[in-house]
Amino acid sequence: MGVNLVNLVGRAGRDPEMRFVGSGENYRAVCNLTLAVNRQRRKSEMSEPDWFNLEIWGKTAEVAGNYVKKGSLIGVSGSLVFSRWQDKTSGDNRERPLIRVDTLDLLGSKRDEGGGDAPDFSGEGEF
Repeated sequence: MGVNLVNLVGRAGRDPEMRFVGSGENYRAVCNLTLAVNRQRRKSEMSEPDWFNLEIWGKTAEVAGNYVKKGSLIGVSGSLVFSRWQDKTSGDNRERPLIRVDTLDLLGSKRDEGGGDAPDFSGEGEF
């Protein structure tokens, strides 16, 4: 038995990159973005964020694409996966860790977003 669960709260490092894959009934949204998470440190230490690459699929990806902007405070829950590919120029095998997001919480208020058109998720903000 194993557990692969990641829970993070932080700020979007850039606007989401949206794309759509498949066709017909298999047509799905995919959203990629980065998340900056501040680590607890002593007052005397400089605080630099830890950066995570996020991959979001389906309806949750569409919500992220519509409402998450650079600097948005969000919470995510998902699993750690490794994206693997072969470099086209060198032929070397490459990989990078990313978080495949299952749930997304929009945690910031409208004031944090500059009074944008985001809906009021004062109740359940999970997707």
